[in-house]
Amino acid sequence: MSDLAIKVEKLSKEYRLGATTSYTTLRESITQTATWPFRAMAGRTEKRSTDNILWALKDISFEVNQGEVVGIIGRNGAGKSTLLKILSRITEPTTGQAEIYGRIGSLLEVGTGFHPELTGRENIFLNGAILGMKRSEIRHKFDDIVDFAEVRRFIDTPVKRYSSGMYTRLAFAVAAHLEPEILVVDEVLAVGDAGFQKKCLGKMQDVARGGRTVLFVSHPMGAIENLCTRAILLDAGRTVMQGPTHEVIDHYLQEVMPSVLDGESLADRVDRTGNGRVRLTGFQVLDANHKPVVGLRSAMDSVISLQFECPGDEPVGNVDIGLSVHNSYDQSVFVIYRSYKGELFDQLPRSGEFQCTIPNLPLYPGRYRIQARITANGDEADFLRGGVGYIEVEPGDFYGSGSSGFDGNTAVMVKGDWQLAAVNQGTVHAHS
Repeated sequence: MSDLAIKVEKLSKEYRLGATTSYTTLRESITQTATWPFRAMAGRTEKRSTDNILWALKDISFEVNQGEVVGIIGRNGAGKSTLLKILSRITEPTTGQAEIYGRIGSLLEVGTGFHPELTGRENIFLNGAILGMKRSEIRHKFDDIVDFAEVRRFIDTPVKRYSSGMYTRLAFAVAAHLEPEILVVDEVLAVGDAGFQKKCLGKMQDVARGGRTVLFVSHPMGAIENLCTRAILLDAGRTVMQGPTHEVIDHYLQEVMPSVLDGESLADRVDRTGNGRVRLTGFQVLDANHKPVVGLRSAMDSVISLQFECPGDEPVGNVDIGLSVHNSYDQSVFVIYRSYKGELFDQLPRSGEFQCTIPNLPLYPGRYRIQARITANGDEADFLRGGVGYIEVEPGDFYGSGSSGFDGNTAVMVKGDWQLAAVNQGTVHAHS
């Protein structure tokens, strides 16, 4: 027990969809209490409907030892953020219990616990006090926090005037530097520029090497793979699997993620954002003759087809469309983008199809997820978070050498103009 940092037993959290808090007067409360026995005998007590009940978590159990770095993964709505909010004592579970052995620090949302009217300096001391730090401890870490956040010039400015990047940097710096025994981080790498994300990941690695416990939620699987020694997979509020990180990630990408796409048309999907002026309704992979195929080969000319509709009555113009190809760790391998602003047409038809031809498919064998995004007049029209589909790539003779090339931890192959140069008595002989 002394090695435990977190122990969760049969934890469940229930929400009632569409429920609102009802405020009653003292007189109404007394009347309801006094008349309840009579209503019960008359059989008129309200029956609780289960139609609008959502179990965000259901019977979750796991243990985390001190010094472990554990990733929590799962698709949107799996219950990851709800779990971290319960562990951070922001919300209470419906049933079950969670035992925390040590002081916990949380970064669940940008600037959680910040008061907008207080300055950056004041919020550092406020958050430190909330975490149970002594004033002397906060003073000792103060300069490190400010330097990490890169906000020294604005440290005595109210944080309501900070940019979102400054807000993010200071929030993470406070949570990471005030040295709680347990650090809970939810999607911190989803915001900020690339330099800040790298800085955050490095800091969390330092925290982990210092022997502190970290619970880390992130959608990019590369960050989970690099940081965590163990992972827990949630789906629909339940624990699907827990174990070594690479095994859990493989199961998630091969079994859970495809279920978002299989057997459901794009038009019926609800995991989407955008104003809906253009909606993606279909996805197909075609060969060079525009015939549907199940799998592709490296070096094969291929076509990705995206069907769409414009459900509104107003014409839609200035359209941009892009698709990205993601590898087994959900890292973007490459992006293909096209703007139709005033080139081929100004307005989309009511329904149609975009076709993107990829000559000499430069992908190594494997399974890849395709994401697509459409904007119209500068606003996002449609983006499906789970992606629009998958492509399976088989070995192909990309380099014209009779083989698929060297095996390696890569996704994209590139042809180069190779030359061989020989030096013989001061003369260079080049052969291409």
